Parts: sequence; C-alpha cells; structure tokens
Amino acid sequence: MLRFKFALVLFFGTVLLGVLAAEEPAKTDKKPSANAKGIDAAFDRLKQLAGDWQLANPKDEASRGKIVERYRLTAGGSAVVETHFPGDDHEMVTVYHRDGDQLLLTHYCHLGNQPQMRAKMGDNKDELVFEFAGGSNLNPAKDTHMHNCRIRFVDADHIQGEWELYADGKSAGKHAFDLVRKK
Repeated sequence: MLRFKFALVLFFGTVLLGVLAAEEPAKTDKKPSANAKGIDAAFDRLKQLAGDWQLANPKDEASRGKIVERYRLTAGGSAVVETHFPGDDHEMVTVYHRDGDQLLLTHYCHLGNQPQMRAKMGDNKDELVFEFAGGSNLNPAKDTHMHNCRIRFVDADHIQGEWELYADGKSAGKHAFDLVRKK
C-alpha cells in the first residue's frame, strides 16, 4: 500500500510540475538575428504586393491589361499566396511563408511537382533570391522543375523577376517577368 501511495504522489507531483511549467513562458535573452530582421523586411515587402498585376510591356494586344499574377494574404497574414495566370489552364500557385528566421516558398507547379526554395539574404534590399531546398513529387537530378527564383522590387507598383527551370539536373532556361500593378 505504501508503494501505491508513493507512486500516486509521484504521478500527481509530475502532473502538477508539468502544468506549472506550461503556464510559465519560456524566458530567453535571444535577440533577433540580423537574418531574421532581413527576413521580416523581405516578407513585409511580399505582403505589400497584394493585388493584381499585369505585364509591363505586353507583346500583343490580347495580353494588354490581362492579369498574369495575383497576390493575396492568407492565414492571418502569415502567408502570401501568389497565383500565376489566374483562371488559365496553366494556373499555378506559389506560397511564401516564414519558418523561424527563414523565408520559404513552395511552388505548386502545373508540372505536378512542388519545389520548395529558401530565400538567400544578400546586400540588395530590393531583391529576393530563392534557392532550391527540396520539394515533393520530383527527383531534382532527373525531373523538370522550377529550381530558383529571383524577385526585384523596382518600386511599389513594379516588380521584375526570373524563374529558372531545371531538367536532368541542370539549367534548362529562365523565364523572366516584368509586371506592374493593375490600377
């Protein structure tokens, strides 16, 4: 009987300590890293893209005024959804989000794969460079997939960028875009 009482006291003591520990917020003296501050600024710039975008210099009359990109915030502002060619047969979605002090994107491609890329913070605050960091439904050594992405913020209503396609483990071309906000 004494063992049972001891086990019971030990059990409830452990539960009580767990509850008290859960109520006490973790104390940390960690200051945000320089990378985290840069990521905050970069993510804020992405959030400011919310709206519809069209080609800056369309090559034909049919493309003039056509929405080719749409940005919107979701999940309480914790993610930016970029819709490429909204309503088109080749519509694709890219989702940008934070992961600690990292900025990631996942591109849901019409090729049926989902490459993920991580932002590499450089000295140019007006440019975001994303590098391949894995993905699903693809073997990067063989399958065709988007591998890198670069976005340049010209001003609040003008962005330029480039997506790099890979096939058989090497570059298979770049797709550039020059967009202005649709007013």
